[in-house]
Amino acid sequence: MADLRLHEFIDTLRQACDRSDAVTSYDIRVQDNATVKIRVLLVADAFIDVYYNPETGRCSFVLVRKGRRIYGADNAFIGWHVHPLENPEQHIRTREVSFADFLAVVEEWIQRETQYQQHRYKSQHSLRSGTS
Repeated sequence: MADLRLHEFIDTLRQACDRSDAVTSYDIRVQDNATVKIRVLLVADAFIDVYYNPETGRCSFVLVRKGRRIYGADNAFIGWHVHPLENPEQHIRTREVSFADFLAVVEEWIQRETQYQQHRYKSQHSLRSGTS
């Protein structure tokens, strides 16, 4: 990603967001024509914070829900690594992660969360109504 200019990075992110049913909106803030911070709002009462500095090549993606990181990927300090959904405090080295790759994992997480919530609702409803 270090070879992506700022506007190319933003365009790539916009395209991924515009293709995704999980994204409700996004806010792009360019700072000093050198870095960009983007907040991507999601359908699952969560958001993704994105940071990119083309001069240093530093990039990070963080999925946040209820004020806590639940998944992340960045290239700070040890090179590319992920903070997995199962344990977001952990650092697992990985290949470079594009925003589209990151968003695909988030979309899968949203799908699992939605299915879980639907199952939970049905279970609670059938317990209340006495049906199975």
